[in-house]
Order: sequence, then C-alpha cells, then structure tokens
Amino acid sequence: MNVMAGARNCLGALQHFGYCLCMQQFGENLGRLDRPLIFGPLSLPGRAFLAPMSGVTDLGMRRVAARFGAGLVVSEMVAANFYIAADEETRLRAEGEGLPIHVVQIAGREPASLADAARLAEASGAHAIDINMGCPARRVVGGYAGSALMREPELAVALARAAIAAVRVPVSVKMRLGWDADSVNAPELARRLEEEGVALITVHGRTRSQFYKGRADWAAIRAVREAISIPLVANGDCAGPDDARAMLTAAGADAVMVGRAAIGQPWLVGRIAAELAGAAALEPADAAKVDAALEHYATLLSTFGVEQGVRHARKHLAAYADRAAETGGGLPATLRARLVTTDDPDEAAGLLARCFARAPDMAA
Repeated sequence: MNVMAGARNCLGALQHFGYCLCMQQFGENLGRLDRPLIFGPLSLPGRAFLAPMSGVTDLGMRRVAARFGAGLVVSEMVAANFYIAADEETRLRAEGEGLPIHVVQIAGREPASLADAARLAEASGAHAIDINMGCPARRVVGGYAGSALMREPELAVALARAAIAAVRVPVSVKMRLGWDADSVNAPELARRLEEEGVALITVHGRTRSQFYKGRADWAAIRAVREAISIPLVANGDCAGPDDARAMLTAAGADAVMVGRAAIGQPWLVGRIAAELAGAAALEPADAAKVDAALEHYATLLSTFGVEQGVRHARKHLAAYADRAAETGGGLPATLRARLVTTDDPDEAAGLLARCFARAPDMAA
C-alpha cells in the first residue's frame, strides 16, 4: 500500500468514526426528547418552541400555544430604547401575564440600554431574556441591531455580557447563520456567547442576505452544535412533526422553534412537542380550535382595548380563516372578507366560529 492510499484509508476511518460518534450522540439526544430541556434554572416541558415574531406573537397567541403544550413561547421583539422609555405599546408587547414561562426578546445595540431593558423585563416578571441577533428586517438592520450584529461580533458579545450582568434570570440569543454566505460565523459567535454565560442559543438556518428565501439549511446548524455544549434550538421552515424530526437529525439540536407555520394554528407547536416526546398528538377538534381562536381574540381586545385590539386581530383572524379553509374544503369569500373588515367584536367572534364550523351557507 502506498503512502497516499494509506492516508486515504486513515482519513476514511476517522471520518467514519466521527460520523458514528455524531450519530451516537444524536441517538442519545433523541432518547431524551421526552424529558424536560434545562434552560438555566428553568425546566422546559417540551422540545418545540413558538418563535418570536414581530407583530405576531402577542400575548394571546403565546397563551394559546402554551396551553396546547408548547415547550416555550417568546414575546414579540421589543426595542430596548422604547421599552425603557415606557412606550405603552412596547410594554404591551412584552406582557406575559398568565404564562407559565415568560420570555421577553429584546433588540438593541447599546449595552447599557439593553441591560436596562433586561432589568425592566425581569422586574416585570420575565423568567428569561432573549437577545435578538437574527431579525433581517431592514428597519431593524438599518438601526444596526438584529442580524446586523452578526457583522459586529465584538458588540454582540458585549451586549450579551451586559444583559447577563444585569439580571439573575437566564439569557438566550437568537441568531442567523451569518450575514451572508461569505461570513457564516454563527459557530464562533455562539462559542463566545456561551463563554460569556448565555444559557441557550437558537439558530435560524439562513443568512441575513437570504431573508426567508429558499429553504433553511438545517445541516449548517450542526457546526454550532459542535461548537457549544449549552442547549441548541434549530429554527427555520418547521411546518410539522416530520420537519421537526428532520431538523433535529440534521442540526443535532435539542429542540426546534416554529415560526410562520404556527400563524393561524398556534396549537401546532404543542402537537410537534408531543410527537417528539413520543406521545400521541391528534389535531385538535374544531370546537377546541374555535375556543382557542376566541381566547386569542378576547386577549387582544383586553390587552390593547377594543379599537386597537380589533385592528391588531385582523391578521390573526385572516390566518385562522385560512387554516380553517385548508381543513374544511374552502370558505365563502364573503365570510372571510366580513371577518377581516368588521369593527364589531361580537360579529367577528361569530364569524370566526362559523369558519371552523364550515358554514358555506353563510349569507352574504
């Protein structure tokens, strides 16, 4: 055997050993999916989480998702400077009354203001703080926050350090793979954040330059798994239990985070968590869906007041109607149109119930 052939054989053996070790470690992880995930002092009951979505994951949606078994729910992103300035709508976005575990996600680029916002969230009842380093929106990135921080790792680390020093509750970070394909730095940044004391990392399997185009690269998240020992959550394009299992396999993650797929069906997150744990998880009955949607709607009205609540609710009402149409074989266009335009809360509640009751004979 020549030297090159011997080297190739040795390399092949090492690669096979690494693959087997990786599969062994993942097999051990799968065996733990029915156990709580430890996040600092918190014990999370399921391995599927509701992602923070700006303008979407209001208190009502989070309450419903938690009631149906989501392992963790996270608030809408709140801007640190608006939060500490006592902006009323920002405060409402960070509300967590009635949640078993309340996490506030904060965005910013000034360590001092981020620390102040973290202190305020903790004092207001938050059980954990999440730092946004992943939002790709132009208005956020334009303020050099969100995923723009992937281009400034020193600042990103300083922000985490400031938040951790400011509070006693655990701090997590949500990030992307990197700014673009030429700067995939999530593994190194995650390693440094763990050294600072971050207790959990979530990685969306896209770069900022991708926004939400194409498919999330779950396998690319595995490099983060190899860089850290704290819990890792994989995010991006999880639409159901099969996706969740594939994500865990590809990324070697401890949990999955569900975003857009949960809009209009927040119970999906708990169903995924149950299936990952090996429990039977049936689609909720229509009556349960109606109750959940009405609970969500009522919470929006009580949180924001009727006038603003109706306005905030319209995107959710449209999403609930669309999900009902998917399972019910369609809905009359007039029903959906009335649902998303009415200013009468009682009428909206009745129309919402009709959507799930599949009443195609609804009068125009």
